[in-house]
Amino acid sequence: MGHGGDVIAELTTDHQEVEELFGKIEALPAGDKQRKVYADQAVMELVRHSVAEEAYLYPATREFLSDGNRVADKEIEDHAEAERTMKDLESVDADDKEFDRLIGELMTEIRSHVRDEEDNLFPRLRAAMSEDQLMKLGDKVRQAKKTAPTRPHPSAPDTPPANKLLAPGVGMVDRIRDALTGRGKD
Repeated sequence: MGHGGDVIAELTTDHQEVEELFGKIEALPAGDKQRKVYADQAVMELVRHSVAEEAYLYPATREFLSDGNRVADKEIEDHAEAERTMKDLESVDADDKEFDRLIGELMTEIRSHVRDEEDNLFPRLRAAMSEDQLMKLGDKVRQAKKTAPTRPHPSAPDTPPANKLLAPGVGMVDRIRDALTGRGKD
């Protein structure tokens, strides 16, 4: 979380980190309790990443791309689907058969979303925005991730201004819950 560089470098590094966690999950046998630990870490990263994109990347998409509203709406819907899957995953243990189904579904959703962003959205934004604009957006995304929630909240607003106003408070509550339960510490 917080790697530096322009917004595209920042978000691409996030994608790589989540993919590494997915690889660790896939390398372990079904039922291994460490799979849940890695899944929790992936969810924490994905939620922070999604909140930052919804607060800053997608408004820039709307502003700088001629079809930006359509693109941003599709990306937000992808996030909503993944967030519902993450919420369902939260309540199952690694030895529950439902865990395997849900983590597989989440990996498929996220990998598809990442391919779409990296192959389509990011190159278009790089062409439409100046390097200075991309750097400033990277700074905003890094700041947003510091205070973002760490747990899925499917019913929370996903567009500005409500998401920018509520995310820090929800994030604080999530981090307190995480500290009390030890979630994400392994």
